[in-house]
Amino acid sequence: MREESLSYPKLKEQFSDVLLVSDSKKKEVRIVKGIGKDKELQTVVPDKKNESQFLRVDKQGDLFSNFFSNFYRQLKDPTHFIFFRVPENQAIHIAERMQKEVDKPTKMGGKQFEQHQIKLDYKPENKNNMETKQSMPVVGEYRYKLEQIDWKAMSNLGLGKERLEKMNLLEPLLKGYKTNELVPVSLDLGTSITRMDARLSLQEKENGQVVLAIHGIRKEPQLNYKFFGHEFTKEDKENLLKSGNMGRVVDLINPKSGETIPSIISIDRLTKEVIALRTEQIKIPEEIKGIKLNEQQKRTLTEGKSLYIEDMMSKKGDPFNASVQFNADKRYVEFLFDRPDTNKQSQSQQKEAPQVFRGKELDELQHQKLKDGQTVYVSGLVDKKGKEYQGYITFDKETAKTGFSFDNPNQLKEKATPKEESKTQVAVNSEGKTNEATKKIKEPLKSEQNNPESAKQQEQQDKPKAAAKSKGRKM
Repeated sequence: MREESLSYPKLKEQFSDVLLVSDSKKKEVRIVKGIGKDKELQTVVPDKKNESQFLRVDKQGDLFSNFFSNFYRQLKDPTHFIFFRVPENQAIHIAERMQKEVDKPTKMGGKQFEQHQIKLDYKPENKNNMETKQSMPVVGEYRYKLEQIDWKAMSNLGLGKERLEKMNLLEPLLKGYKTNELVPVSLDLGTSITRMDARLSLQEKENGQVVLAIHGIRKEPQLNYKFFGHEFTKEDKENLLKSGNMGRVVDLINPKSGETIPSIISIDRLTKEVIALRTEQIKIPEEIKGIKLNEQQKRTLTEGKSLYIEDMMSKKGDPFNASVQFNADKRYVEFLFDRPDTNKQSQSQQKEAPQVFRGKELDELQHQKLKDGQTVYVSGLVDKKGKEYQGYITFDKETAKTGFSFDNPNQLKEKATPKEESKTQVAVNSEGKTNEATKKIKEPLKSEQNNPESAKQQEQQDKPKAAAKSKGRKM
């Protein structure tokens, strides 16, 4: 069974969070850059000009846990640091808010950052053990070692070490993934040479020998034959051909041991190979694009079904809705933007009120009110330009949709009612609209601003428009 077959996620999708750190000695909140040669933590000021230096971390739960455990234990003195994991597009804004809380602590201020804190039990090791461990490289994220590969056999396929490194394929292979792209392979059969495109992976045989697996391109997936004891139904075939995922758990039979293995099934979209994955190896993240998953949603994904999620936040800070589903080939939850829904009935049953709205986590009272059909006032929402705004949200149980309004839909006169200026701020910063009184100001509007607030901004606003250049032809 090809349950060991994996693909290597694209870096821009795999790495989407960054690490913030609060230093209890220096009373600073900064963004992590890495670890120096002397095991000292390297950080940068949280601003736009340092974005290229931010340490990006894996968004998948298990991979991140392994990375952070190794990272934490490499630090020279980690005990006075508190680490936070935040979405990349919100990192600078959250860091600024944390710094304000460090400078002037409030009773409730710290609680809003608890959702981002990374909690890890740390036990200092004795010096002898530390000296021994520090001299050894951290290799926990690699499944195979270079010396396990038969390089002579690889060279016969036209795949030497230097070529794999140049194509950026060696690292994903050592981590146990399939290459994320097709690779030209030459097979020298003595009397003839065959050339083909295929995905590659390393696999370990029963005797411990590591061999190269070549996943050639098929004309179409083999769905008319039994797959480890499972016979594909008409619905199974339709789902696999439309979305690439079968959408349910089935029992597969290991032909050697006779073991029954509950599994999900997907199609490798590059090679058309049928891939199975044990359900025990499915790892569902705690949240997806700012939306915290409840137990029912996690169970839906674990069962191989698709799940429709609303009000997720893109990297640009834009809210969006999409279906997601766990892919057996990729081994992570993927978005189904360009593929038909394979589980509409399941989606229609997801009528739980959201716990996170536009990246803002609701407290227990707010969430309960939303579940009860009440209108909830929410502050601390952030627009595209990083400025805060506030408003009211409602939840429709029948359609499972969350609504937002600047004005209280129930027309209740509350002190927290958003002002007209907040509407101007969001309209200009996020919706691309123009406010006549501030249309020449270059900086994004702040909360409750609808006029120039400084001499510099007033000068920008009063500056006359340059006369248009003549477009007449020369005679």
